[in-house]
Amino acid sequence: MASENLTRVTEFILLGVSVRPELQVPLFFVFLAIYGLTVTGNLGIITLTSVDARLQTPMYFFLRHLAIINLSNSTVIAPNMLVNFWLKKKVISYYCCAAQLGGFLVFIVAEIFMLAAMAYDRYVAICNPLLYMVVVSPQVCLQLVSFTYVYGLFTAVLVPSCAFSMFYCSSNVINHFYCDIVPLLALSCSDTYLPETVVFISSATNLAVSMIIVILSYFNIILSILRIRSAAGRKKAFSTCASHMMVVTVFYGTLLFMYLQPKTDHSLDSDKMASVFYTLVIPMLNPMIYSLRNKDVKEALKRFLSNPCGSLKSM
Repeated sequence: MASENLTRVTEFILLGVSVRPELQVPLFFVFLAIYGLTVTGNLGIITLTSVDARLQTPMYFFLRHLAIINLSNSTVIAPNMLVNFWLKKKVISYYCCAAQLGGFLVFIVAEIFMLAAMAYDRYVAICNPLLYMVVVSPQVCLQLVSFTYVYGLFTAVLVPSCAFSMFYCSSNVINHFYCDIVPLLALSCSDTYLPETVVFISSATNLAVSMIIVILSYFNIILSILRIRSAAGRKKAFSTCASHMMVVTVFYGTLLFMYLQPKTDHSLDSDKMASVFYTLVIPMLNPMIYSLRNKDVKEALKRFLSNPCGSLKSM
């Protein structure tokens, strides 16, 4: 009888951002606007860094791939979420849930290490400017970007494999707006020690390694900036990494908020709100931060808008 009860579910029900019916339509338009700005901003960054001859540097190569990651991660989540605002029963099939979790993990892990690669790039540019094009060569850039995607794919295979090896037999209602690992495992009627251990080790390792790279890079950057005698030189050096520092602070701040909460204050609802921020809001904010605070990007946008064909020919 026990084996008969441990039958796998064939679909899950997502509760969404809110269960209150009167909020579904307003939330739809809010998140539609967020997703629209995300698509527009990130496609703009991808286009400018691809066609403008003056943006063909390692810094903008990494920025282009960060935009690709942000756009992809948001697209894994947002379209299904927007459709669900209009449905009374927000159903997602077992295999679509696994695919969505895998897609989310590919891009969130890739983003963690892309930000670390960008920090390293800024460290070399400011601390070793004469060796910059040698140390951060096109081959090195390609290797770093390839690593972020391959390692993200590895995580996306490992973690969902553990999660979907469990039995789900008591409930199929996920308290989230997408298939995330923590609320998913909360439904399992199997022993979740192994997948929880894999998730913890993977999350802790990824976050710790990337943060160490970022902290060490910026520690050395700050020391180098302080050694610059002229105020104009310090301002110029700081301006080259200010946008990235802001993006890193917002992104890691959100992740640390999730993982460093005391257990007494921790809840799936707080995880849900944090998830809205790093899956939807941050991908919208990143292009704004890089474009509004970056003179090169603003000038490239002006050139592209005034003469799109000329921008293409400059390649």
